[in-house]
Amino acid sequence: MNHHQSFYKNRKEEIMSRQKRLEEFSIDELLKEVKSRSSKQESVATSCSVGQEALSDFKTNEIIEVLTSKQEVIYGTDNRMDIFQVTDQAIIDDADSVVALFDVSDIVNNGNGTSTLKTQNFGRDRNLCQNEKFREQPTGAFCSGFLVAPNIIATAGHCVNAGNVTNIRFVFGFRMIDASTVPNAINNTEIYKGLRLIGREEEEDGPDWALVQLDRPVTNHQSVRIRRAGKIEDNQAVHVIGHPVGIPTKFAGGADVRENNQDAFFIANLDTYGGNSGSPVFNSDTHEVEGILVRGETDFVGDGNCNISLVCPTTGCRGEDCTRTTEFANHIPTIGD
Repeated sequence: MNHHQSFYKNRKEEIMSRQKRLEEFSIDELLKEVKSRSSKQESVATSCSVGQEALSDFKTNEIIEVLTSKQEVIYGTDNRMDIFQVTDQAIIDDADSVVALFDVSDIVNNGNGTSTLKTQNFGRDRNLCQNEKFREQPTGAFCSGFLVAPNIIATAGHCVNAGNVTNIRFVFGFRMIDASTVPNAINNTEIYKGLRLIGREEEEDGPDWALVQLDRPVTNHQSVRIRRAGKIEDNQAVHVIGHPVGIPTKFAGGADVRENNQDAFFIANLDTYGGNSGSPVFNSDTHEVEGILVRGETDFVGDGNCNISLVCPTTGCRGEDCTRTTEFANHIPTIGD
């Protein structure tokens, strides 16, 4: 064996040895370290260690590589998909109620019955690594919402308040037409102004919801059915539809209720991001809305010079909090009222 062969053999053995040592850490320990570094605490060593070696002795990309190999991406697998990819008509019908929330300053009237949405390239805006899903799509919405009556939108309380409600535009149809095509313009008939707050709550680790009266009734999109009494079953399958990180509408299924003992909200392992706040969380069997997506895990962590989605096991991380629809159902008229 010559000098070069010996060098590469020793280097390969060193890499394999480091990976093996990293694999001795638990998923929770690895996640804790990655999140602490994303909070600019990289110089602080984690208290977890194997033998005498702490996780601070490893590079972030080494930890993430092992973390990824120990479980799937997001919660279990990344189940997000564009609506044009969905074939289940019931889910397509669910998506018909969903709106993207834009600030009025981010909508430009074209003077021809359409408006252009101000957006940025998702990958550049968030400095995403090359293999991140949807990185070439546009981002611009700041929250999501859904139609619960012809002139009422439900969303998260932290998305809207009395001070900004009239400056918010609720936009239907911000979705991909195909894998590379976004609508160049949105018909003005699909853009609604917030008129006033009907009700709102925003409590840390509690209920988080808002109901907004629109400037006119919506006649070409269907309102959702919501749960008005009782609560969702433990371990019930659920799905979410909204605008993760402000990108075009996404459906994410393959989730279920993880914790169900809180009065105001339940926790599910939904694949969501900031921007999904205000999204409807559907019972996958009945297609009733069970909750509003309001809080969740950290979205991205650094991997060298770019960012990647936080890796979580199906049963790991904190889960995503969903305010129960029963918290605000009495503010919404039933059919026939």
